[in-house]
Amino acid sequence: MTHPESWRGLSKFLANESLVDVLRLIRSENVGPVTFFNLVRQFGAARKALEAIPTLAQKGGKRTPVLCYTTKDAEREIEQTEKLGAKMIRFGDDAYPPLLTQIYDPPPILTVLGFAHMWKNRRTLAIVGSRNASANGYQLARKLASDAGAQQVTVVSGLARGIDTAAHAGSLATGTVAVMASGIDHVYPPENKGLYDSIAAQGAVVTEQPFGMAPHARSFPGRNRIISGMSQGVVVVEASIKSGSLITARFALDQDRDVLAVPGSPMDPRCKGTNSLLKQGAAVCESIEDVMALLNREPPLFMAEREATPYAQAVTSQPQESELAEARKLVQGKLGYNAVAVDELMAQCQLTPNLLSLVLLELELAGRLQRHSGHKVSLLAQEQLLLSSS
Repeated sequence: MTHPESWRGLSKFLANESLVDVLRLIRSENVGPVTFFNLVRQFGAARKALEAIPTLAQKGGKRTPVLCYTTKDAEREIEQTEKLGAKMIRFGDDAYPPLLTQIYDPPPILTVLGFAHMWKNRRTLAIVGSRNASANGYQLARKLASDAGAQQVTVVSGLARGIDTAAHAGSLATGTVAVMASGIDHVYPPENKGLYDSIAAQGAVVTEQPFGMAPHARSFPGRNRIISGMSQGVVVVEASIKSGSLITARFALDQDRDVLAVPGSPMDPRCKGTNSLLKQGAAVCESIEDVMALLNREPPLFMAEREATPYAQAVTSQPQESELAEARKLVQGKLGYNAVAVDELMAQCQLTPNLLSLVLLELELAGRLQRHSGHKVSLLAQEQLLLSSS
């Protein structure tokens, strides 16, 4: 599998940006992580990208004004974050988790409550699993986390009920990171408020979501890709076939991370997902020795430099409007409801990366395009219906 495009070459541009401008851009309507970096790449600066968004969205077919995050909005969020005792870390900052710089869609800004050194020059391991954990599953997850800490490994999980709670509890004394699907001030589930406070005091609580935001269904997959993205490997202890932990495992595979699964009884629905992972080639995990056999490979992943991967650089010139008009016809003719790889779209349309990137930006800012894991895109369902009826 080809490693996803790295955005690390853009960090020098973000280093010169104000936190307010970066926050305004990522919080604006229809701007996700990939769109954020594509915009910075196209225009060289967050402020210039913000100025270009209304025109791009209009060209993409948006009929109403884009809701851009205002300076006042950004300043208020920064003030609220700091008042809570948390801080915002930008992509490219020294404190930013190094493994996250290697994934396709890293968060441009992370809000951190606690200690960012939890992932600094340390191996990191995600332990996830069923919210409705069995007694044995809970005990094993806690022991794996405790044993990982004894090996100087930081444990990452999602602060959910069940296996996540056990993983945090087992690694609290040695280093644990809780990745949330809500704003940094909004604890979910509520019964884990005590654990949240303990992690904030001894480890780190992390989120990409805005201050004050409650968790919603759309934010959990994003949370899961951060859990796997900042970890060298992912251990799934218990998971049903429809468990969100399997989403984390799929992200891990897309991100070139190791996936391990704890085998379980075929009679227990909570083990059907983990047993399925094993059938698909996941490594067996019965103890910390199984984990360390993978994590101890040299060089350590958090130290590795992927020099063969071309870093994204800022665009120096923009295409002519006539070129864009033709590209729009080609791309919209190929897009559908089913996701297609961007590389395949580029090959079939015979477009340059920059030209295709601009057309996709226009469609996404207009709210007509959806991005998927694996560097894939599709039209939103309502757009497909409009095309099929025309």
